[in-house]
Amino acid sequence: MSDNKLKVNSAITFFYYKDTEKANHFYQNVMGFELAVDQGWSKIYRIRDNAFMGVVDESKGAHRANEIKPVELTLIVDDPDAWYSYLISQGIQPISEPRTIEAMKLRMFLLHDPEGYLIEIQKFL
Repeated sequence: MSDNKLKVNSAITFFYYKDTEKANHFYQNVMGFELAVDQGWSKIYRIRDNAFMGVVDESKGAHRANEIKPVELTLIVDDPDAWYSYLISQGIQPISEPRTIEAMKLRMFLLHDPEGYLIEIQKFL
C-alpha cells in the first residue's frame, strides 16, 4: 500500500444531534474547537491539526440521534487539571474528577456533551 493515492490525510468522526445549536455552542465556544467547514446541516470542527469531529443535524444526516451513545471522544491534553478547572468555570459539571490511573499510565476525567456523548480528557504519563 505504498501508492500515494491511497494515503489517508485526515479523519472526521461525526456525531448526530437533535439540538445542533447546543452542540455547536459547546464545541465551538466552550471546547474552543475551530469551525473548519459549515455545511448548514453539519458543522465540522478542527480539534487540532488533522483531527476533526462533526456535529450533524440528525434530521438531515445519514443516521438519527439515539439515546445510546456508543462513541467516546478522547482528547489528549497537556494538563487535565487545568481543563477540569476551566470546564467548571464554564458551568460544565464533569462526571468525574481528575484522577491518575497508574496501571494505564494516565491522568484523566470524564464529562458528557450536551446530548450525552462521553468525552474523556486525558494525559499520558
